[in-house]
Amino acid sequence: MTPTKPCLSIGLPVYNGEQFLEESLNSLLAQTWQEFELIISDNGSTDRTEEICRAYAAKEQRIRYYRSEQNHGAAWNYNRLVELSVGKYFKWASHDDLCAPKYLEKCIEVLESKASVVLCYANTTFIDEQGNLLQNYSEEFHLDAAKPQERYHKYHRRFLTKYRCSPVFGVIRRSALVMTRLIGKYEGSDIILLAELALLGKFYEIPEYLFFRREHPQMSLRANPTPEKIAVWFDPANRGKLQLPMWRLLREHLLAIGRTKLSWSEKISCYLQLRTFLRWKRRELRTELTKAFKWIMANR
Repeated sequence: MTPTKPCLSIGLPVYNGEQFLEESLNSLLAQTWQEFELIISDNGSTDRTEEICRAYAAKEQRIRYYRSEQNHGAAWNYNRLVELSVGKYFKWASHDDLCAPKYLEKCIEVLESKASVVLCYANTTFIDEQGNLLQNYSEEFHLDAAKPQERYHKYHRRFLTKYRCSPVFGVIRRSALVMTRLIGKYEGSDIILLAELALLGKFYEIPEYLFFRREHPQMSLRANPTPEKIAVWFDPANRGKLQLPMWRLLREHLLAIGRTKLSWSEKISCYLQLRTFLRWKRRELRTELTKAFKWIMANR
């Protein structure tokens, strides 16, 4: 008899995550919703990550562990997990974050009952290295408009003023996720992914604080504080290349709108929203132009 596919695939990308990995795995395995597969993609870890993953996979049949001997960058690792997944729904899980026991159950319940929703997530509590509460954080997306251009408009204005991107760790309808370009090899690609999803369907925000996001010195943005370093974290091939993250975001927004199956009037409405981006981000855009000019002159 052919085994049934799991309803949900959880993808956990990891590189040298031994400090928090076991706690994160225990959090996922303790979920009240148990119909899932847990896929771990180890991006060439050099610490105890492999040992921990193999030990968990040996005692839990829902875990599939894959290891690359070379670090191919975070974008490759995140996207590989989607390719390996088979569930109706997909969720990325960070090796250092935690979920309350009912997180998956509540998200699946919404997605099963509301076909127009492509992403369901809960509000976030930030914690420190020891798991102590730092702050509760309300995401405040509320992207429930019927028209895609209206969702994009609200999403876009929201991200110009408030950017934490925790909803990317929510539960996503896989059929919608594979219509996007997933995680790009550049800073802020999670912003573009969420924009693409907003053009495809509604977001549903669970008001309870069920997601615990950990702040610590080794997290990606703290460990890679410059555009050049974070670009290499996304993809080692970016090393030595000029990085203009704000201009890249503008370009990717334009491409994301162009790739959709929206009508021309809907696309134009979305394109016009980028005027706000140009106005609000004009200083960063000017600064990056100056940076580009200096880089070109220095490398002539």
